[in-house]
Amino acid sequence: MTKKDYESWVEKDKKQLHPTYHPKSHVDPLVIERGEGVWLYTADGQKILDGMAGLWNVNAGYGREELAKAAYDQMKELAFTSNFSGMTNLPSTLLADRLAGFAYEGLNTTFFTSGGSESNDSAFKTARYYWKRKGKPGKYKVIARKGAYHGVTLATTFATGLEKYHTMFGPAPEGFVHIPAPNPYRYEGQLKNGETIGQAAARELEEAILREGADTVAAFIAEPVMGVGGVIVPPDDYFPLIRSVCDKHEILFIADEVITGFGRTGEWFALKHWNVKPDILAFAKAITSGYAQLGGIQLSDEIRETMESAAESEAYMHGFTYSGHAMACAVGLKNLEIMEAEGYPKRAKELGSRLLDGLKSLEEFSFVGNVRGLGLVCGVEIVSDKDSKTADPAMAMKVFKAAQQHGLRSRPLGNVLAFSPPLSINEEEVDEIVKRLGAAMDSVV
Repeated sequence: MTKKDYESWVEKDKKQLHPTYHPKSHVDPLVIERGEGVWLYTADGQKILDGMAGLWNVNAGYGREELAKAAYDQMKELAFTSNFSGMTNLPSTLLADRLAGFAYEGLNTTFFTSGGSESNDSAFKTARYYWKRKGKPGKYKVIARKGAYHGVTLATTFATGLEKYHTMFGPAPEGFVHIPAPNPYRYEGQLKNGETIGQAAARELEEAILREGADTVAAFIAEPVMGVGGVIVPPDDYFPLIRSVCDKHEILFIADEVITGFGRTGEWFALKHWNVKPDILAFAKAITSGYAQLGGIQLSDEIRETMESAAESEAYMHGFTYSGHAMACAVGLKNLEIMEAEGYPKRAKELGSRLLDGLKSLEEFSFVGNVRGLGLVCGVEIVSDKDSKTADPAMAMKVFKAAQQHGLRSRPLGNVLAFSPPLSINEEEVDEIVKRLGAAMDSVV
């Protein structure tokens, strides 16, 4: 692509509104022409190591012909048909059957969506539906965490605990409450004498339930590892305590595994690290490695039984045009086959340790305050002073831009640089992430 061609393309691209971005900032975009493995190739000849696997999701890597063929073969037979009452299709049926009990024993029912925002929105509606069926219509509130990210529908926007997503879209729908996140590096809640951070954060949940009234709270939602909020890995005692609090007060626990699901953290699903099972599991992204738009929620058998006991007049009146999309589900089936054959959870565990150790070697830089991660999702927190832990988003942006100049793509999240490369990555490519980030940090010093 010549300079003239590029400028013409940019002018045409101005007619597109890009997500979470000011249009005036979209002046020098990367034009990605193709991808192969963990590498992206731009129209002007750059070769970039994609340290973010697209948007946390291209687990199988770019250019997988098996996935393209699965989509092509299915689209020749049947690209789409309605999955509403009285109809179904073979790929969605087979994928639902494949997923039954796959994540957690007792989660055997899947409702399909087109992505993570729809999945979490569906989880909230399902929780409200469930409690109405239980004769407790007053239980409608959802408790989430500060710094959480759960999507950008109207409901999921305000479940998200990041104010910048709220500012221009209020007023907020009623019923969303936020509590401190279990951040081991900079916990923002009240820590009592003798408490661990996990205990304090779980206590905050119980106090919020009691403050709001347990008879008004439908669910608690949490990412096992917080993504957009800064790659926060909770202490080991946190989720077992959370599960106990939810059980004690009859609150449904929704696990948002949109980022962490399907091998990313070294387990097929991240809550397995703590031997905790949710009532509702939200997934998307890696179910197809980004090759098709697909997400969903899985429901406990108890929730399914409650839905089945409803009268016709109390049916679950919820669904999307593309729920159970035939082509997307066919891609999901093939992607699961690839991930199992190539042992992605094991790869994420082993290569994640290698990546984390490599990134920790960069703590010698005066502005690297904390390095953390679980499996192949890691965060590097940039600070202006290590003792005070003062966040430095300006320096983080400098490092991000320098890394891109060195052919490495990360994601700046405030003062944290996130890394979640494809799970198909190899040892040499993991080391290349560390090498290129180190060179970028050297260049900004």
